[in-house]
Amino acid sequence: MTTERPLAEGPASPEAAERIEIRNGLGDVDPAVWDALTGGHDPFLRHAFLEGLERHECLGRQFGWFPQHVLIFRDDALVAAAPTYAKTNNYGEFVFDFAWEGAWQQHGIPYYPKLVVAVPYTPATGPRLLVHPAAPDPAELRERLLHALITHGREINASGVNVLFPRTEDLEATRDLGLPERMGCQYHWANPGYADFDAFLGALTSKKRKNIRRERRRVREAGIEFRILTGTTGTPADWSRFHRFYVDTFEKHMGIPTLSEAFFRETAEALGNQVVLFEAQRDGEPIAAALCYRGHDTLYGRFWGCTEEFPDLHFETCYYQGIEFCIREGLAAFEPGAQGEHKIPRGFLPTPTASAHAILTPGFDAPVREFCAREGRMMRERCQRLAEHSPYRSVESDDAPDP
Repeated sequence: MTTERPLAEGPASPEAAERIEIRNGLGDVDPAVWDALTGGHDPFLRHAFLEGLERHECLGRQFGWFPQHVLIFRDDALVAAAPTYAKTNNYGEFVFDFAWEGAWQQHGIPYYPKLVVAVPYTPATGPRLLVHPAAPDPAELRERLLHALITHGREINASGVNVLFPRTEDLEATRDLGLPERMGCQYHWANPGYADFDAFLGALTSKKRKNIRRERRRVREAGIEFRILTGTTGTPADWSRFHRFYVDTFEKHMGIPTLSEAFFRETAEALGNQVVLFEAQRDGEPIAAALCYRGHDTLYGRFWGCTEEFPDLHFETCYYQGIEFCIREGLAAFEPGAQGEHKIPRGFLPTPTASAHAILTPGFDAPVREFCAREGRMMRERCQRLAEHSPYRSVESDDAPDP
């Protein structure tokens, strides 16, 4: 175990004694020291979230996620880190590489292990190469993290190092090293400063506006009401009930419910108001819920479940309640999760996402680059076509909002 100290007396200089460590867990890292890397703004990168996954056995052999976090210290002060995992499958990544795995197999070469820099089970764009805000050389530290990741990948015979859903500054670092890049597409809602939900509806075409009102009316007419809980206001019974919703959803779709009740309960308590639960009730009984996480300016939708099916209940619980919350709280964006073209008519527009990949298996770098370039062209064209179905009124449109 190594003792970390905070950057309390100013930033450590690049000339300070530096060392790089690979940790197979965050249990020995001071939570405050880790959270200082991002200011605690990103809920998924909080020590409580990442270490909670480890401690509550949501990772490991059963699910194919093995922590291999890369940490950089200067004079015992943690100045940079990358949440990193050795993977023995592609479960829970949301950047699908089935074609790559098949290519490796066709050549009789193991595709696993691979290294991923990511938040398990979380397709949300965010920091991946974490650098302390007081560090004087952030670009250099990101480059050093990438070199450390590639070195460790070679040491464990990984097929590659995959940086999933990075933010722009991290993507710039991977581009500086010339790593091939993949493009994905999600559906995000943006808040230009709506006064209320009706103002949002007023920005839509008449047809889409009427459809949303009809969907919301059906939910109200079914006698369904909502309450909003946070990690601060929710009780252990609330998180236990939500976990049953969560498990039910996975069982309905033949999936594996990887997150435990204890994980939901303890991370909610630790993250406080960064955890937001929209719970639907009928006749005073909870029948559905959607779990979201709140960042500095963004709401992230993650999990949903229900015990009773009602028309449009999913749309209300997972989308419209979140949009109302963002407007009320002044949040700039709502990212409700991966996939789902059905989100477009409800105000969520196609938005590019990215990943970067250092291919370490000899002979595979060039084919992967060609694949990424070809796929990127297709994804850009697809996003452009989807954007043509925007539900928002154009500037030239005479489709005025309802009086």
